[in-house]
Amino acid sequence: MTMPPTRRHALRALSALLMPWGAGAMAAANDPSEDAADCVIPAKAGGGFALTCALARDALQAVRPARPPLAQRYLPGGIGAVAFDRIATGRLGGPGTLVAFSSGSLLNLAQGRFGPHSPSAVRWITTLGTDYGVIAVHRDSPYKRLQDLVAALRQDPSRIAFGAGGTVGSQDWVKAALLVRAAGRDHKAMRFVSFEGGGDALGALQGKHVDAFPGDAAEALQAIAGGAAVRLLAVLSENRLGGALTGVPTAREQGVDVVWPTVRGLYLSAAVPESAVRAWTAAFREASAAPGFAALREQHGLYPFALTGAALDDYVQAQIKSYRRLADELGLRRWPS
Repeated sequence: MTMPPTRRHALRALSALLMPWGAGAMAAANDPSEDAADCVIPAKAGGGFALTCALARDALQAVRPARPPLAQRYLPGGIGAVAFDRIATGRLGGPGTLVAFSSGSLLNLAQGRFGPHSPSAVRWITTLGTDYGVIAVHRDSPYKRLQDLVAALRQDPSRIAFGAGGTVGSQDWVKAALLVRAAGRDHKAMRFVSFEGGGDALGALQGKHVDAFPGDAAEALQAIAGGAAVRLLAVLSENRLGGALTGVPTAREQGVDVVWPTVRGLYLSAAVPESAVRAWTAAFREASAAPGFAALREQHGLYPFALTGAALDDYVQAQIKSYRRLADELGLRRWPS
């Protein structure tokens, strides 16, 4: 006797609630990319992690309109450290829990700042695009060009208060350090005010509590679109970019050789069934290949950079090696990992 489809669905949903995700075949039989799921934003509101999860939600909804929207969930702490540790130790996670990451996450991993966990403690699912670093100031700042800011740093690096997400060794700190070094001064003499995410840092810039924001373009543009009195002095890309950044000069063309791409993507617990990894990978490949994805990605301030599977794993490993060399060059302490 064949069981009606509605009853089969009800029994499957009940079984999923009653048994752990790693407990066996029932978990493996479900496609988590079609069910209710959430995207963890491992920082406060208003930053790049939030826009990553928003893009993931919108991209999936565009190709799979019948699935429940990807819920957005905040878990701030250490610019991603708390979320990574909880996923790696099994206190958080499951096939329906995605977490946003960026190049800054990989930089922190390279320094052992995410606890005693290796990159293999999670499954890297997809990159949705790349952002680029920017140097921004208040709209009323006396620094009208990047050269003006560099001249001030050359005179006295401690006179400029940089404000951005993360502490010493974070990617925003590294951007500021590279700028100070480009001015010919010791980066250890700079002033850096730490915030839990780019949203808080941009708020401080808006209030003139800091002088410069070495953050990322997408979050800065998001703030400007919301009415923030922010001016972009430079984008840290190899070449000028289009879209909302048309007309913003690169640091290189202003005589400052600093380039900083910020890749944005998602990871999953390493403890989930392989079927869940395949399902999410396929879902985001489908979403990234959809005709409307490029426009959607641009709306969220990102540029093309799509990786999944082995190519993404190789990229993560290569970047972590590169960041370890950079950490050593800047004299950053690398914690055991």
